[in-house]
Amino acid sequence: MTLIPDLEHKIIARENYALHYFAKGDSRNELIIFLHPAFGDHKCFYQQIDFFAEHYRVVAVDMIGHGESQVKDSQVSIADTSAIIAEIIAREGHVNAHLVGVSLGSLIAQDVAARFPNAVQTLTVLGGYTIFGASKEIQRAQVGEMLKWFFLIIVSMPLFRRYLARTTVIHPQAQEMFYRSTQLFTRRSLQALSGMNKVLRPVFQPQHHPLQIMVGDHDLPLMRRVAEAWHQQEPTSEYHSIGNAGHCANMDNPDDFNALLLRFVARHSLHQSLILQV
Repeated sequence: MTLIPDLEHKIIARENYALHYFAKGDSRNELIIFLHPAFGDHKCFYQQIDFFAEHYRVVAVDMIGHGESQVKDSQVSIADTSAIIAEIIAREGHVNAHLVGVSLGSLIAQDVAARFPNAVQTLTVLGGYTIFGASKEIQRAQVGEMLKWFFLIIVSMPLFRRYLARTTVIHPQAQEMFYRSTQLFTRRSLQALSGMNKVLRPVFQPQHHPLQIMVGDHDLPLMRRVAEAWHQQEPTSEYHSIGNAGHCANMDNPDDFNALLLRFVARHSLHQSLILQV
């Protein structure tokens, strides 16, 4: 059973929405920011927060339209999250941060790195793809999946949430955790996802930040192919297939995910003591 971490609940208020984020750890330590998959919220990282808070300042965000960060205006979209991530880094007293994005969160993390390069120390993506010259095959697959989502959403939100849990992670405990993370996502929340195309760029550009690409070995074959192809495009990137895990491998196999992430960020840490421990 996963313990619920004791977290600082913080809010950045705007006229038409409020973004909520949750923090733990010594603010003097380097900052790691976790960005969750679509329809979930910060609870997707309960198995990471305490682990990393021992040596880092940890922030897990409820991205716009998700969790506590609901919107009141159709003009506000999830793409607006990127600028707020940069604001969170400054509010937490840091110049930059290690960004960790899962699925949809990986796209937002890349957008932050593209728009605010000085605010990013390292970039880790899990179950994602490059926002630069995004795969047409991915886009076609997403259209087909969205048709299923809309049908289930019309029929029953609990049924939709259960479908997401079954297709996102493979282990029953992780499925229950993901299901719980979707409870605040409603039909109205969908309007925030409409602006997702704003973060996609038509032409491929290499990453200038240390990049780690991860994928679960039980993720869809398409996602595994895309991750491997992206790694080939980024010869300095690290690539890891996480065993016994689905799309959100951080939830299915937190031990391996945490160990790989810790080694990666520690190698790019300014604190040599951390590098020696990993």
